Amino acid sequence: MEIRVALVGIGNCASALIQGVEYYKNINEDMKVPGLMHVNFGGYYVHNIKFVAAFDVNRKKIGKDLSEALWVEPNVCAKFADVPFLGVSVLPGPILDGVAPHMKAPFHTYNDEKARVRASNVTQSLRETKADMLVNFLPVGSHNATLLYAQACLDAKCAFINCIPEFVASDEEWSNKFREKGLPVAGDDIKSQLGATILHRNLVKLCIDRGIEVEETYQLNLGGNTDFLNMTVEDRLKTKRISKTEAVTSLLPYKVPTRIGPSDYVPFLKDKKICYIYIKGRKFGDQPVIARVKLEVEDSPNSAGVAIDVIRAVKLANDRGIAGPLTSISSYAFKHPPVQVPDDLARKWVEDFINEKRDR
Repeated sequence: MEIRVALVGIGNCASALIQGVEYYKNINEDMKVPGLMHVNFGGYYVHNIKFVAAFDVNRKKIGKDLSEALWVEPNVCAKFADVPFLGVSVLPGPILDGVAPHMKAPFHTYNDEKARVRASNVTQSLRETKADMLVNFLPVGSHNATLLYAQACLDAKCAFINCIPEFVASDEEWSNKFREKGLPVAGDDIKSQLGATILHRNLVKLCIDRGIEVEETYQLNLGGNTDFLNMTVEDRLKTKRISKTEAVTSLLPYKVPTRIGPSDYVPFLKDKKICYIYIKGRKFGDQPVIARVKLEVEDSPNSAGVAIDVIRAVKLANDRGIAGPLTSISSYAFKHPPVQVPDDLARKWVEDFINEKRDR
């Protein structure tokens, strides 16, 4: 019943996920469990998840056990679990476009030519560790690096979970490659448990359902982790803006002026994310209505519970021989899935999938 998981990018999101697997390892259905959408996901529990491989480009993390690397700077994820020695050494990953020029120093990127040559053969590592799937936590803007890892999964016969806004599961060509190889793929760009996107989507849907015509809306995000520092360069943001914007505008039956995306890097916020949402509309009698919402969260743990559901969904798909893009869990858990539907319908699809009624 093991779910053998490889990780690429041992940053804050990976830290929260690794801690979460330890934190929830002893739960069962008889317990009240805050923080998880599903205790039992089709027969799989959190304790079934086992990390078997890890890749990074930070010279301070490479060679360390995964249990140690998750605390290495620039990681600032809150500590909520003591993680024991995992026996998984972090391997040097290919760099490509995974590190923007302004991020080389913050990421402590290895730059020794010999080390560059020794960058791990990802496909070989996935095969040797018998990984069921690889979870992509590379920085936003890592287009070529993401496709390299996606291809390595295809070559190693390993499923792929794409947590960043580079389009793989939602790209017809790439999703077909996974279908042809008999492998599931889920993505793209993971939603948080209660984050800016899921809150904004549901506020917009509430307006539409209650007969309010939305006239304009924006979403501004501030944060202090390396994700926000990476996104201070607009060139890294093209797919991120598309992903976050389409997640909201897909629920509107008409076009409205919209601006959504990362707004500023505030170092002292560390892993705290602050979101401001604004919606202006017209209600009964064409009278104005304005909603202004502020959300504050610890950013990285906010996506870890969602990732735990995705990991178990992909394992179920593997068990059942389901290949290609997983529409149910992707619509439920990602901002830019192959199929955009309202969140309540996506949740129903996931429950149907668990009960073997979808994604056949």
